Amino acid sequence: METVAPRAAVTRERRLNTDLQEQVPKPYLARALEAVDPSHPQGTKGRDPRGMSVLQQHVAFFDRNGDGVIYPWETFQGMRAIGCGFLVSFMGSILINLVLSYPTQPGWLPSPLLSIHIKNIHKGKHGSDSETYDTEGRFDPSKFDAIFSKYGRTQPNALTIEELLTMLKGNRNMYDFIGWIVAAGEWLLLYSVAKDKDGLLQRETVRGAFDGSLFELLQDNNKKTS
Repeated sequence: METVAPRAAVTRERRLNTDLQEQVPKPYLARALEAVDPSHPQGTKGRDPRGMSVLQQHVAFFDRNGDGVIYPWETFQGMRAIGCGFLVSFMGSILINLVLSYPTQPGWLPSPLLSIHIKNIHKGKHGSDSETYDTEGRFDPSKFDAIFSKYGRTQPNALTIEELLTMLKGNRNMYDFIGWIVAAGEWLLLYSVAKDKDGLLQRETVRGAFDGSLFELLQDNNKKTS
């Protein structure tokens, strides 16, 4: 079963992990509740998904009062908690809620308070991404693995900033300008708060971002150092 086409150089440059099926059971089957990979076949140890999809878990950290709705001030508080500066958190809270509020509303009317409804967060999924989340908010292990098999050249389980930028370019859908901008914003923000001392974005860090467990870890670490 070939994954490289001789006359399509890009398939040689961006390789797939041909052994993934031996490392993760049914890697092509998107998981609703857990962000799984070869090191975490059951997802994050000890994490209770609370019946939420992986995408819902990702955003639930920012629901500071746990009512299922995220307002801009909660997004701001969450961003501050993971280590973002005041200005980045202020601008991010406005832009994130502005973009995601209307698609996630339960009806046709927009929210004057720019609320985001977690139960409908799958409707806010944008294009030009890694496709690790499917259109219902499940976690696709094969797409997650491809982030590193295709673009992790310096280290197989990490991304440098240059490799991250190459991935963003490789994921672009034609004329999807909003998707390009949103994807870049998400990944560069993640890199800024979660890169290691060597400037690498580790695989486990990225996996934790997908199910939200990373945000809780960053919050705890920032509390200890404050």
